[in-house]
Amino acid sequence: MLRVAGSLVTHQVRAYDVLRMLARDGRPTPLGAAFTEYGRIAKTLHLLAMIDPVDDTHRRSVNTQTTVQESRHGLARKVFHGQRGQIHQAYREGQEDQLGALGIVVNAITLWNTRYLDAAVTQLRDSGYPAQDEDVARLSPLGYAHLNELGRYSFPTLPPGSGLRPLRDPAAIADGHTEEPVPSIAIPV
Repeated sequence: MLRVAGSLVTHQVRAYDVLRMLARDGRPTPLGAAFTEYGRIAKTLHLLAMIDPVDDTHRRSVNTQTTVQESRHGLARKVFHGQRGQIHQAYREGQEDQLGALGIVVNAITLWNTRYLDAAVTQLRDSGYPAQDEDVARLSPLGYAHLNELGRYSFPTLPPGSGLRPLRDPAAIADGHTEEPVPSIAIPV
């Protein structure tokens, strides 16, 4: 098996020839069977780590990664044509363009959320609230409850170099007070 891998790396043998060595007439050769069994080792170790009742570290890391991926897909579904999820282009390049644009929008939303989460945590810490690093590490910029995926979008015009818009005061919102209106540009969609 090491000789086959070395031959592929050094380009002594073509991948096509290796595939012919691994199977003949639709059946694996002894070398092909060895590669198959070797591949099963990693799968078996993964399954054993997933069902290990004592150490659930592997299961937690897989669950964490799955949760992040599902959150990203949930955000993309929310944005993608207002939850309709339809690709309207009949040709492949157009579909790739639509999915590429979706990726850019999801990345922009993630960046926006990251900047404002950082600003909110900084404001909390500056006001004396004990925002702990363990809790901050669990925050996700993939939230989308605040998004308006349909309708009109308003982009406040802030003076150049002023940075982020002011954060909302939850106490003022709970009391029914509204913030000072910020001049904005309404863009119909």
